[in-house]
Amino acid sequence: MKLRVKFSKHGVLRFIGHLDVMRYFQKAIRRAGIDIAYSTGFSPHQIMSFAAPLGVGLESNGEYMDIEVHSLTSAKELVDALNAQMVDGIQVLEARLLPDNAGNAMASVAAARYTIAFREAYRPVFLTQSVINDFISQNKIIVTKKTKKSETTFDIKPFIYECSFLEENPVIILTVDASSANNIKPSLVVRALYERNQQIFDEFGLLITREETYTNCGTPDAVSLIPLGAVGSEY
Repeated sequence: MKLRVKFSKHGVLRFIGHLDVMRYFQKAIRRAGIDIAYSTGFSPHQIMSFAAPLGVGLESNGEYMDIEVHSLTSAKELVDALNAQMVDGIQVLEARLLPDNAGNAMASVAAARYTIAFREAYRPVFLTQSVINDFISQNKIIVTKKTKKSETTFDIKPFIYECSFLEENPVIILTVDASSANNIKPSLVVRALYERNQQIFDEFGLLITREETYTNCGTPDAVSLIPLGAVGSEY
């Protein structure tokens, strides 16, 4: 049976990298007595696939991993068994039974929604809903994306699905493409917003939380996003 497990990651564990989170869950699954399936071959490993890895320093309420198990009493029992092995900062939220033809979590990711808050000393006094509207109404939003080996300039406007602002907090709500082909980082969008308004940008001032991860049940030209956790059924 294929299962999709949703979990959150907060507190000091936001500084733990993706590979360490994967190893942590491998140990937690063994300790919880989950009847997980293993690959065949010379070096068997647990059949496990994570959705888009979370950047170091980011918190999340919408992380996903897929696992395969030989047997299962109920999804609730699995969630309770895993949570009994969790440390402060990681909580398993739900588990759903996937259909046999479901794509794995990593291949299914199309977008992610973030809330972006600000450290006290970095609150942007210039930011209002009208500033956000001006930013998102541009025909193109050209940015420069740097990697270790190259530097690319491109238009991120087609990959921003939502951008709004809550003035009382203040918090930016941002939904962007998170697929393997594009994978727009929220800090890249905020940097472009600051540059549009001639403001000094410091990524340290951002407090970013991934709220949900989505798959596209539409087409590339007509995107229809649903949470990864909405795929499958209760068990």
